Amino acid sequence: MAYCYSEVSYNETGYFSKLVTDFLAGNENLDEFYSYTPDVNGIEEAINERSAHYTNREQLVQALTAQYHGQPTTALVIDNIQSLLNKDTYTVTTAHQPNLMTGYLYFVYKILHVIKLAGELNDKYPNKHFVPVYYMGSEDNDIDELGVFRYINESFEWGGDGQKGAVGRMSTAGLKPILDNLFAIMGPPGSYYSELRDLITEAYMGHNTIGAATHYLVDKLFGKYGLVIIDPDNATLKSGFIPVIIDELLHSNSFAIVSEQTKLLEKNYKTQAFPRPINLFYLSNQIRERIERIGDRWVVLNTEIAFTESEIREEVETHPERFSPNVILRGLFQSTILPDVAFIGGGAEVAYWFQLRSLFAHYKVFYPVVMLRQSVLWIDPQQARLRQQLGLQMNEIFKKENDLIKSHITTHSQDDWHTTKESDDISVLIDALRTKAIAVDPTLLASANAVLHRIQKQLLVLEGKMYRAEKKKMNIQVERISKLKAAIFPSNSLQERTCNFLEYYLLYGSDFFDIVKEGIRPLNNKFLIVEHTAY
Repeated sequence: MAYCYSEVSYNETGYFSKLVTDFLAGNENLDEFYSYTPDVNGIEEAINERSAHYTNREQLVQALTAQYHGQPTTALVIDNIQSLLNKDTYTVTTAHQPNLMTGYLYFVYKILHVIKLAGELNDKYPNKHFVPVYYMGSEDNDIDELGVFRYINESFEWGGDGQKGAVGRMSTAGLKPILDNLFAIMGPPGSYYSELRDLITEAYMGHNTIGAATHYLVDKLFGKYGLVIIDPDNATLKSGFIPVIIDELLHSNSFAIVSEQTKLLEKNYKTQAFPRPINLFYLSNQIRERIERIGDRWVVLNTEIAFTESEIREEVETHPERFSPNVILRGLFQSTILPDVAFIGGGAEVAYWFQLRSLFAHYKVFYPVVMLRQSVLWIDPQQARLRQQLGLQMNEIFKKENDLIKSHITTHSQDDWHTTKESDDISVLIDALRTKAIAVDPTLLASANAVLHRIQKQLLVLEGKMYRAEKKKMNIQVERISKLKAAIFPSNSLQERTCNFLEYYLLYGSDFFDIVKEGIRPLNNKFLIVEHTAY
C-alpha cells in the first residue's frame, strides 16, 4: 500500500475560527492569553519551567495503578505509569469525553497527536521522559452528545436508558440492541470484521460502565503506543484538589478572575466558556447537578440536598469525589494532578483555555503549552484517482463546491465566457457619455449612472448564462467534483467531525492508526492530508 502525506495551512481550509488562525500566526492580540508558543521553543521553555511546580506523583501513580487493576495492558503502559514517580517525567495530555464508540474521528486524532509528540520529545530529550495521556472526561452528563456516533451513513443514538448523572458511571447493560444493529450493518465480510466485533463486544458487554468500557477500548487501540488513560472521577486524585474546591465554594474566586480575562478576550474573539459563581457540580449516583450558594446554604439544584458551611466542608474532606469541576476548573484540576508540559485540544478547547491563564496564575498551577490538535483528512484510492483526474491541488479541495466548480471551469474551459474585458470597455464608454451628458446638463448625472448600472447588471446576467452553458458542457467534470466533495466532506463538514474510526478499522485494522501517526507532525501546526494512492 502506498500513502502520500501533505499539509495545508488551517487558514486555507476555511473551517477554523479567527482565534485559531490568529493564534497559529502569532497575532499579538492573543499574547496575553497563553504562556508558551506552540512550537519547539515553547515546548523547551515549558519543560525547563515545569519542574518548579509540584505534582503529587505518588498519589497520581497510586490512582492510575488502581484504575488499571484487573485490566491487562501493555508493558509500555505499565512502565509509563511507574515512570511518573520520577521528577524528570512529564505528561503530554489530551482530553475528551467517553463518547460511545469514541464518537468522531477527531477523538483518535487527538490521541495520536499526543502519542507522536511524546515520542518526538523522548527522542529530543533523552535525559527526560514524556508520557502520552488521555484524560477521560467521564463526569460529563451530556448523553445527547456522548451517546451518538455514525457508521458510514447510519446514525446510532443511545439515550442512556433513562439513566442520569455522569455518563462515565452509566451502565452498559442496555447497549446490546445497538451493538447487534451495528454488527449487522458492518458485515461480514470485512477484513477486520471479527476482530472489531470482538473488541467492541468485550468493551461494552464485558464492562459494567461506559467509563470502564471506554478505558478498555482506548487501551486496546492505543496501549501499544504506551498511552496512559486517566479517569478523574476518583477520590484519590480529587483529594489533592480539596483546597481549590473549598475555596471555590466559599469565595467564588474563579468567577471574577475568569470573567475579567473573558472580557479581554471578547474584545477581538468569540469566547467558548461562561463562568458561574460556583463552577462545581455535585456528583453522586444518578446526580450531576450544579451547586449554588443561597444565603448561608449550599444547594444542589434539582435535588433536596443542601449544606451549611461546616457540613459542606466536611463533605469535601470526606468525599472529594462528589465534587466535579466544570469547564472553568477542569483544566486547573488536570494540571494539578498531572505533570503536564503540553495540552493538545481542538479549536474550542484552545479558545476556552485562553480564558483560564490568569486562574492558573492565581492558584500557582503550571499553565502548559496549549496546542491545536492536528486535523486529518483521509483520502482513499478511489477518491485519490478522482482528485488526480480533475487536476485538483490539495488546498483546492477545501473550497466550497460552487467555488471549486467555477474555478475548475474557468481553468479548463476552451471558451472565454467571462465579460470582464467587455465590462471594462463599456465602463470607459459610459464614463465618456456621462461626461458629455453632464456638460450638456449637470442634472443628467443620475440618469447616466442609472444607465451604467443597468448595462453592467445585464452583462452579469449574460455572463451567468454563458457560465451555466459552459457548466452544462463540462457536466462530467462537474459531477466528478460534486462526487469528490460529497465523499471527503460528508454533510459539507470536515470528515473528522462526521465519521467514526470503525469504517477505517474495518478496512485497515490497527494499521490505520500507524499510517495516520506516521504522517502527524505535532509541531507543524498544519492540516494533514493522508492520501491512500494504491492498494
